[in-house]
Amino acid sequence: MLRSAPFFPTTVEDYRKIVDDYDTWLFDCDGVIWRGGTPIEGAADVLRFLRSKGKRIIFVTNNPTHSRAAFKKRFAAMGVEASVDEIFSSAYASAVYISSVMKLPKDKKVYVVGMQGIEEELREQGIAVCGGTDPSDNTLESVDEPAVDPSVGAVLFSWDGSINYTKLSKAFQYLTRNPKCAFLCSDEDLTYPVEDGVLFLGTGALTATIRYALGRDPVCFGKPSKTMFECIEAKHKINPATTIMVGDRLDSDMAFGKNGGVATMLVLSGLACLADISDTSPVISDFVTGALTDFGVLRSP
Repeated sequence: MLRSAPFFPTTVEDYRKIVDDYDTWLFDCDGVIWRGGTPIEGAADVLRFLRSKGKRIIFVTNNPTHSRAAFKKRFAAMGVEASVDEIFSSAYASAVYISSVMKLPKDKKVYVVGMQGIEEELREQGIAVCGGTDPSDNTLESVDEPAVDPSVGAVLFSWDGSINYTKLSKAFQYLTRNPKCAFLCSDEDLTYPVEDGVLFLGTGALTATIRYALGRDPVCFGKPSKTMFECIEAKHKINPATTIMVGDRLDSDMAFGKNGGVATMLVLSGLACLADISDTSPVISDFVTGALTDFGVLRSP
């Protein structure tokens, strides 16, 4: 049952009941399973425990910089079992939407502001791309009037560590010169964490310039968008009544769970802290615990 106020499990019985009640577990990654590039101690053990109990595990991340195949390798390096079909990223959701919902014509391209991972996911879905990692777009040379490819039918923003004026200018030109060009965004995260709680600008922040210039918002795919949930639901036929979303952000992870009608658990091992939890919070999680490793009490002798 979804709650109107958070429940803080404290006993073995509390944690056992949560495990018994939910058959499908959706996990955010950064802040839950790892922090930056470092695994959160004991998280992999809890995931193995849940699998041993027959629980279905699905990883849901707003990180658009890696393809699912690359994420699988990252999981393996951290000792976490994961198949490609269990990994849902905002890059993958974007690609599925463009190919299956938008049905972008085969003679059209997507101009990407982003990294290699999202390009790989788009190409995997048979979508032609330009921009992104193309060396001609990764330049700090001044741009007087960028060339505009008439075959571009959509502009897709995602996190880009090499974002520059050239990419922003081209994206803006495509969106203003062609009224039918779709304005898309992999996710709306304003920040993302690395080691020791340090924050960097996220995809949502990087799109602010274009949003302001255009006076309109893009269609977004990552958490908390229901598009991501529908993508998972179509693939795995999950039952919302027996599904729980575990994450470290109220504005994306917990809102995502609520939008999908599933139970939510906030962990305090990432961005969220106790001060964020109150009766006036825009999103109230069903459960709150310190870290995924708290479920380790069920593995104790």
